[in-house]
Amino acid sequence: MVPFSLLLRSRLPSAIRHLPKAAHIRNTAIMTEGLQPASVVVLPRSLAPAFESFCQANCGPLPLLRQSEPEKVLPRLSAVPDRRTICPQFQKYEFGVHTGILASLEEFSEQLKDMVTFTLDCSFSIDETLEQAGIPRRDPAGPSHAGAYKTTVPCATTAGFCCPLVVTMRPIPKGKLERLLQAAHSIGGQKGQPIHIGDPELLGIKELSKPDYGNYVECRPEDVPVFWPSQLTSLEAVISCKAPLAFTSTPGCTVKILTDTVSPANCLTPEEVPEVHAISKDPLHYSIVSATAVQKIRGLESTIAIDPGNRGIRHLLHKDELLRAALSLSHARSILVTTGFPTHVNHEPPEETDGPPGAIALAAFLQALGKETSMVVDQRALSLHTKLVEEAVKQGVLKTPIPILTYRGGSVEDAQAFLCKDGDPKSPRFDHLVAIERAGRAADGSYYNARKMNIKHLVDPIDDLFLAAQKIPGISSTGVGDGGNELGMGKVKEAVKKNIRNGDVIACDVEADFAVIAGVSNWGGYALACALYILNICDVHERYLRRATGPSRVAGEQSWTRALPSVPKEEKMLSILVQNQVRSGISGIVGMEVDGLPFSGVHDEMIQKLVDATTEHK
Repeated sequence: MVPFSLLLRSRLPSAIRHLPKAAHIRNTAIMTEGLQPASVVVLPRSLAPAFESFCQANCGPLPLLRQSEPEKVLPRLSAVPDRRTICPQFQKYEFGVHTGILASLEEFSEQLKDMVTFTLDCSFSIDETLEQAGIPRRDPAGPSHAGAYKTTVPCATTAGFCCPLVVTMRPIPKGKLERLLQAAHSIGGQKGQPIHIGDPELLGIKELSKPDYGNYVECRPEDVPVFWPSQLTSLEAVISCKAPLAFTSTPGCTVKILTDTVSPANCLTPEEVPEVHAISKDPLHYSIVSATAVQKIRGLESTIAIDPGNRGIRHLLHKDELLRAALSLSHARSILVTTGFPTHVNHEPPEETDGPPGAIALAAFLQALGKETSMVVDQRALSLHTKLVEEAVKQGVLKTPIPILTYRGGSVEDAQAFLCKDGDPKSPRFDHLVAIERAGRAADGSYYNARKMNIKHLVDPIDDLFLAAQKIPGISSTGVGDGGNELGMGKVKEAVKKNIRNGDVIACDVEADFAVIAGVSNWGGYALACALYILNICDVHERYLRRATGPSRVAGEQSWTRALPSVPKEEKMLSILVQNQVRSGISGIVGMEVDGLPFSGVHDEMIQKLVDATTEHK
């Protein structure tokens, strides 16, 4: 047995000489009270500043505890023996190539004098989390560790270090996901939270049965794969820097070190406890968000659900549709928005003032988030919407123009060709389709306004894009409506037929994945923008979005605040519509109103109420 006093010797050569004997490696699933489990990376001193920056920029997979002082070279290590030690201590790399597994660094004592040791926190235990959540462990066969996978998610790059994120996976029964997150929060706080729940291909992992490190843990039919960032990312980082000589601890094993201070495991407040919500079935995808953010978005959903026209829309409401739509949009990269309800058949243009303002307000916020955003409208109305967008940019409602497209339809193949690159369903051009007060096709193939007037001759079959999207993995959709005859309201068509006047005739037959119901559809567009703001300033959700790699994006909060809907901006937008002779939906007048409700005293108050509820944390 190596005496513990060897750890306290002050002479550097002795510390280096005894390091391989004192360094105690064990399986990560086994922990000893009072000792800090960590993984180790040893690099030339010249690379130390860059690697420290790399860890700071990617603190999810590389939670840096400390780096050694130059005169110490290596941190203090525990010398407590453990007969269960089953793996060698170190791996050696030369110019990015793995060249050996070592039980001792004794022969490299001279080289170590000009190297720096980094210790990475391994205190969070997935297996301990599973135990606390009451989820039986499924240990991999043999003495190895559970599988870890290289992803296509890039870590934030610093000089000399550029590598993909490595993740570890555990299969979790679908019904226990919420319990798992609660246990992870209790044990590890933010660092215990997974970075992906669902289809491994969304991380670029093609075959779960073939991990890059360790052994596969079987996924059963009732399971959902759950992924955490792995300190094995450090191995990929060492390979990428191509140092002449480097060492790491062996995958699946940790060094037990003595620490001067112990930080609390749970760094989240009770209000930040994460919740998990399903946002897609094909591909399977869940998102996480704090309980506080969820409550705020539910508040927005209730706020817009008032029924000023007494249409009976309360019967169409499904809880958390706004939340799930916003979560799905938050994960999307490219969004296609559509609007336009030509209800005034005897006027030119026949459009109404409900729809375009909500669509443009949502597009403005999507732009602020850096998402590709386009709009598709009737070819007949292309000139009108081009003018609306151009003027919106001039008056500061939009920061940059939105590309405006048209779709005349014809076949399922045409819709697929429009939505996908080269018509390939494996390469969709858009991740999410949003319809805001867009005329929706009824069961008989026609389009109707609220008075049962057939307006099919004024409407292009943009519905076909939503139908095609249902069969293309990776494209989700949202419909925003206030009467049941809008595109996407097919999801609630039975309630429309039963509770909305003329519903048996006008009910839209085309579904969206999420049906957002509002007293005025513009309000739904405003609420989606506000919900996206809430999600993106939520630390829990924001970390999940970026897979715990790279710097926090919450620094963009100020620009996001400016991109929110506001009373001045929406008043300008409505004025632009009036200047283009667009009429109110119910009264038919050309003036500052929407659906027969004046902007002043109704719409301005709703906008302010939504924004105040969204930004109240300030």
